[in-house]
Amino acid sequence: MRGDYQQLVDEISAALGAPATLEDRDFALIAFGAHDGDDDLELTMDPVRTRSILQRRSTAAVRAWFEAFGIARAQAPLRIPPDPAAGVFKGRICLPVRHRGVVHGYVWLLDDERLAGLDLSVPFADPGLAQAMETAARIGALLAAEARAGAELGELLRELLAGRPAGRDAARAALRDALGSAAEGPLAVVAVTPWRAAADSEGPDAEQPAADGTGSALAAQSGVAALCAVPDALPDGSAALAALIRLRAATSVAPARTAADRLLRSPRAGGPAGAGPAGPATAGLGSPRRGLADLPAAWHEALAAARAAGAEARLGPVAEWAAIGPYRLLAALPQGAAADACVVPLLAPAHTELARTAEVFLDCAGQAGRTAAALGIHRQTLYYRLSRVEQLTGLDLDEGEGRLLLHMALKASRL
Repeated sequence: MRGDYQQLVDEISAALGAPATLEDRDFALIAFGAHDGDDDLELTMDPVRTRSILQRRSTAAVRAWFEAFGIARAQAPLRIPPDPAAGVFKGRICLPVRHRGVVHGYVWLLDDERLAGLDLSVPFADPGLAQAMETAARIGALLAAEARAGAELGELLRELLAGRPAGRDAARAALRDALGSAAEGPLAVVAVTPWRAAADSEGPDAEQPAADGTGSALAAQSGVAALCAVPDALPDGSAALAALIRLRAATSVAPARTAADRLLRSPRAGGPAGAGPAGPATAGLGSPRRGLADLPAAWHEALAAARAAGAEARLGPVAEWAAIGPYRLLAALPQGAAADACVVPLLAPAHTELARTAEVFLDCAGQAGRTAAALGIHRQTLYYRLSRVEQLTGLDLDEGEGRLLLHMALKASRL
């Protein structure tokens, strides 16, 4: 399928005599036309185009700049002026890639001297532009078909991972048939949290581009076999993304890490739009499995690892189940479980520094010298703070059980 897109982009480049770039609706790069020597200079002079090709994605600021010109609603080619402040040093011509009224992506061309005389007001008057638009429509049909196939796989994956037990056997069988030999593994499950569901379609009869809103380009990269958004996956009711990744060997999760890194760069990774600053997204990897039978357990591992990465910066932004230590146990606690009564006073906002001191002390195995050095304080200051912790909690930090209870309670509060 990727080769089909490259061939079609090359057709557009040939029709207009200028290199074209194809991105999906989330601005993830799918294919780009060949560049000659002069175009290499243009790449150097336009960092947005360079970043798109080298990093396979545009920044949120660049996406916002282009979307402000109505590209998601456009039915015909658009000219977009340069904006040096945003790093867009050259204007663009955007060919919307649509199918049945829904935009699935964009073809971009640098608006240079080769295209300066192109009249976009009557797009089918110019033979080259007419051919380019017809090719863009063919790309839209391919992307729509890919999105439908991806949505069907995503629905099966969601049912298998988070559906009712009664429906899981049927979902597993259907997913096995759809994936063929890949269903036998090795496989890994990736969780990305939080995840914003796809935006509403553009009209009552419009076709949704994808069930998870990740875009076709991401779904085809890094061995991604299926993607789905899982609602209410987190204790606060937020959704998470589940990705099923094909591995080359059960001993290496490198493809899953690559997929997780790319998914974290999706505009849908992070807190909900319109709810203040979006929290940073994190990803978790479950232990590799062979076959589909144990994928629900792998999903719970991946989700726990993603939550742990959000709780402990040192673990993230991508954490593996095997590396999250005590969070393997803590993530299994009932969601929303109240903190132990003796620790509640210490968790009050007024005692944030005391709680941090206690946690670092326990992370350092109760060694005062290491703790004082880690916190950058004098030992006497440490001893004073620990005595205040004991007063607030009623726990004796010279006793192993008291330390264990406090340590686990502090870690649990992070989740």
